Amino acid sequence: MKISCAWMYAIGTYGFPPKTVDIYNAVSEMRAMGFEYGELEGIGYENLGQVIAERKEIRKAYRDAGVKISNFAVLLPDVISADPGVRAKAMDHFKRGAEAAAFFGSANLWIDSYFPPVEVLEGVPPTEALVYGQSFRIRIPPGFSWEGFWDTFVEAIARCTAIARENGLPLLVEPRVGETVTNSDGMLRLWDAVRDENLGFILDIAHQHAQKEMMPLAIEKLGRHMKYVHVADNDSRDNRHLAPGSGNVDWDEIFALLARRGFDGFFAIDLEKLPNLAAAFDQARRYLERQALAHHL
Repeated sequence: MKISCAWMYAIGTYGFPPKTVDIYNAVSEMRAMGFEYGELEGIGYENLGQVIAERKEIRKAYRDAGVKISNFAVLLPDVISADPGVRAKAMDHFKRGAEAAAFFGSANLWIDSYFPPVEVLEGVPPTEALVYGQSFRIRIPPGFSWEGFWDTFVEAIARCTAIARENGLPLLVEPRVGETVTNSDGMLRLWDAVRDENLGFILDIAHQHAQKEMMPLAIEKLGRHMKYVHVADNDSRDNRHLAPGSGNVDWDEIFALLARRGFDGFFAIDLEKLPNLAAAFDQARRYLERQALAHHL
C-alpha cells in the first residue's frame, strides 16, 4: 500500500493556503510522521505562482526529506469560467502548473470539479476556505443554463487532460460536496463526455460517504477510472474529515474489495483540522498499515 500525507496536513497546520515558507516545515513534518509520500498544492493564481517561483527549492526540500510527491494540485476555478478570456488566462497558468508538476516528479496532476456559477447564499465554497460539516443554500442566477455550463465544463476538463498528457502525467479530478461533479455517477458521466484514458478520479471517501454513496458499489462502478483514494471518515450525515475508524465507513469491506480488484494507487490521509493534527495523521497512517497487512494491499 502506498500511503501519502494529503495537503490537508499543511492546510490544517499552517492555514489556507499555506505560505511557501511553510511548505518546507510541512514536508519535514510529513517525513517525521513516517510518510514516504506527500501531496503538494498550488491554490489560486498567487499561491500557485509562488510555488512555481520556488519550485527548485521545494523539489529539493522534498528530496532532502525523502518524501516523493504523490499528487500536485493546480487549483484554478477560472478554468471552467464561461468567459473565454478568463478561461484562457487560467489555462495558461494551469499549463505552467502542469509543467511544475512534471518538474517536481509528481505521480499525478490533480484538480477539483469546482462549484458551478450559482449564487451561494449559505456556506463557503471550498475554493474560498475549507469548512467541514457545513450545509449549502444556493440560488440559480438568471440566464444560467446547465446544458451550456456543462459543455464548457467538459471542454475545460478535456483541455486540462490534454495538458497533463503533454507533461507526461495523468489528470485526476476530485469531486466534492456541492461541486459540478459530486458522486460516482457524475464521474462516469464526465468520463463518458471526455472519453480519454488519461483522465481519472480521486475517490474521496469522506465526501462520498457524506452524500450517502455506498462505497463498495461506487468502487465497482468507477472501476479502472478510480486512480487515487482520499482517506477520512464521518458519520454519513455531516461532511467531516475525521480519522479512519472514527465514523461508520466500512473500511474492512472497502480494503477487501480494493485488494480483490488489484488497486495499486495511492491512499492519501486527508483529515480536517483536528486537535493534535500531527498525532492524528500518524495514527491514521498506522491504521492503514494494519489494514494493508490484513488485506494484502
